[in-house]
Amino acid sequence: MSIEQTLVLVKPDGVSRGLTGTILSRVEAKGYALAKLALLTATRDMLEEHYAEHAGKPFYEPLVEFMLSGPLVAAVFEGERVIEGFRSLAGATDPTTAAPGTIRGDFGRDWGEKVQQNLVHGSDSAESALREITIWFP
Repeated sequence: MSIEQTLVLVKPDGVSRGLTGTILSRVEAKGYALAKLALLTATRDMLEEHYAEHAGKPFYEPLVEFMLSGPLVAAVFEGERVIEGFRSLAGATDPTTAAPGTIRGDFGRDWGEKVQQNLVHGSDSAESALREITIWFP
């Protein structure tokens, strides 16, 4: 087996609610190693590159606006099957239906906004991870 990397973003709602440490510690407690960490404010260019596959979809602009709304934390974690493992740990995209025990299931909820504020992002494949990591850690 080979060690893989994934990008994890603690989105502005997670940072503003003071959940960054809790979220990162859950990933570390799962046994994944933290390789890179940054607190930053995204630029529109970064987000347009990150979410390029969603351009033109109805939720795209509200998503970009939400991600511009405050600071976020970008992290790279490493480990065997870390991409799959983090996505399982994060839970379903919709925090209302995310299983208890997951990050979104335990800490997320629907706030009635135009886009889900669901605390975290995790890469969905090795190819996406490589592309996304280069955006957030050039």
